[in-house]
Amino acid sequence: MLDTIPNKEEMTALVGESLYNVWEKLCALIDEKYDVDRLWDKGGKAWKYEYKYRRGGKTLCALYARENCVGFMVILGKDERTKFEADRDHYTKEVQEIYDEAKTYHDGKWIMFEPADASLFDDFMRLLQIKRKPNRK
Repeated sequence: MLDTIPNKEEMTALVGESLYNVWEKLCALIDEKYDVDRLWDKGGKAWKYEYKYRRGGKTLCALYARENCVGFMVILGKDERTKFEADRDHYTKEVQEIYDEAKTYHDGKWIMFEPADASLFDDFMRLLQIKRKPNRK
């Protein structure tokens, strides 16, 4: 757990203004559709911060931040991968390539995106719907 949650100034200083805007927009989109717990943590070796969306012990997705970079991770289990693969033509080429290159572990396929803008947000929300139906209207 983090001792202190980073504020807007700290996040902007870390990732830069345009990426902080991407972070804010993505969080707003997720918050609009999902009523889940939000947990800040240290980001491990590769990232400074982790911001996880969880409900009932299951992670929906996580956002990550480090210098001049934000990350968005979704882990798809076996059944979720089947759903994605059945619908993959409806995703952008970029998302399909990142999916194909993602490493598969015992608990699922860990798909990490590093969005520089909002262009993939529709795909991100579609991926989240595979994991869990939105519980906000």
